[in-house]
Amino acid sequence: MNSAFFLVLRRMRAPIILLIVIYGIAVIGLTLVPGVDADGKPAAPLSFFHAFYFISYTATTIGFGEIPNAFSDAQRLWVTICIYLTVVGWSYSVVTLIALLQDKGFQNTLTTNRFARRVRRLKEPFYLISGCGETGNLICRSFDHIGQAFVVLEKDELRVQELDLQDFKTDTPALAADARQPDNLLLAGLTHPKCRGVLAVTNDEEANLAIAIAVRLLNPAIPVIARARTPSVKANMASFGTDHIISPYERFAEQLALAVTAPERFRLIELLTSLPETPIPEPHRPPAGHWILCGYGRFGHALAERLQQTGIRLTIIDPGAPDADCSIVGDGTEASTLRQAGIATASGIIAGSDNDVNNLSIAVTASELKPSLFVVTRQNHAANSALFQAYGADFTMVPSRIVAQEAIAILTTPLLARFLAALDSQDESWSRALVERLQALCDGRTPTLWGSRLNASEAPAAWQALMHERTIRLGDLLRDGTERSRPLAAVVLLIERNEACHLLPDAEFKLLAGDQLLLASPLDARRNLELTLQNANELDYVLSGRESSGSWLWQRLSGTKST
Repeated sequence: MNSAFFLVLRRMRAPIILLIVIYGIAVIGLTLVPGVDADGKPAAPLSFFHAFYFISYTATTIGFGEIPNAFSDAQRLWVTICIYLTVVGWSYSVVTLIALLQDKGFQNTLTTNRFARRVRRLKEPFYLISGCGETGNLICRSFDHIGQAFVVLEKDELRVQELDLQDFKTDTPALAADARQPDNLLLAGLTHPKCRGVLAVTNDEEANLAIAIAVRLLNPAIPVIARARTPSVKANMASFGTDHIISPYERFAEQLALAVTAPERFRLIELLTSLPETPIPEPHRPPAGHWILCGYGRFGHALAERLQQTGIRLTIIDPGAPDADCSIVGDGTEASTLRQAGIATASGIIAGSDNDVNNLSIAVTASELKPSLFVVTRQNHAANSALFQAYGADFTMVPSRIVAQEAIAILTTPLLARFLAALDSQDESWSRALVERLQALCDGRTPTLWGSRLNASEAPAAWQALMHERTIRLGDLLRDGTERSRPLAAVVLLIERNEACHLLPDAEFKLLAGDQLLLASPLDARRNLELTLQNANELDYVLSGRESSGSWLWQRLSGTKST
């Protein structure tokens, strides 16, 4: 507020001085010009108080009359001069004030002050999102859907204005500022006690690197998730101890390779890492054999490295293709190039250039030449979603969605990484059974993954019951808090106890204080179970069927005694 106040004083200095001078001259003049009394005889001039009072309501065009008596002609002449002087002074002041209110610098100062004030007043844990492009917008929508507070820094002012127009449940603090500047990160709450982490997901990986370094130096206690594309930037981020570095190209290459070698496990991972409560994606079953890869940039290199490890034979089409037997110079949009690459015997094709129009052209041409071909497309911009949906590729890679999914999974469910690591020891039938169980939970939507620790802060009712040696079995806990005869639509994927992990515990599993649970459920089931874990009366009803408000008055009225 100090900066806005002093900016007003600096811009309004000349008008204010002019008004003071005009008022001073007018008031002093009236105290010197003689007046007349009620009989028309000469009288003393106005007192200083009456002169100031008269000029105050006259100069502001309010009008009242001549006081305490009618003025003399000399006084009226002087008042006439003062009226024109004050009108000019006020006009100059008002015009200057309007220009100040329209000044971009002043508006930015007010916006920044209001933003900083809102961030300081945050009382719940929040995440700082740097960058609100396609990736950041997906993260914001997902956080808003699950009720997670967040703060946004975005360099593009238009994107911040678009964010204000979206139908968020809460009024999110957002500022148009460069997140590479440490001062802006501090304004956004980097050192706020409720800040739980930072997401550097701008389209500029150098900016993401600068943000990651700033977080590590200014608040090393909180995690930072950064988006990167090139190996050099990834290595630089890793050297500063960045907690999680997400490269969408490498992640998709890993996913596609896993879909080839272990489709059921890939399907399970896809369900668990998708954005919560979005439509369940169609299953992907890419075949092995011979594939054609169109585009050999960073994305193409990552795909080639992973797919060749699975035994897939690749033919590369690229304008700058390497000089090798399995490489063809071209872009893949012509049918002749695809025939030369052996599309007649190919099992799949990847349209992986950095041009969405070319990728669609490659996919359409390939499908016409061989309708049974498994087609993978790369969608570079979310604005082209309608075109890619209209085509309907077997598998579409959207970088912004991959980064958003992984970032949300990392932040909201820390135990998910341990669960995914445990999948390596499970076979395909185990993964298939769990997929069917999860798909039945949410009626065609992806489940919400969340975690809860049975301690005094996250689950006070359950923790207190366990500390008093009350036995709580997992199956008894997973009951609807409104009607305990109904099982809750939730699956406990993992329970961590003293660094030991219990995968898919059964209904008879006995819980202990301090256990950490990883669950998959619809959002309403999550809220239901959270209330059970936090409210002693709700927990008692779920476990035993007893209904009691716990209050002395209710016990007297109902004739019951609290247990």
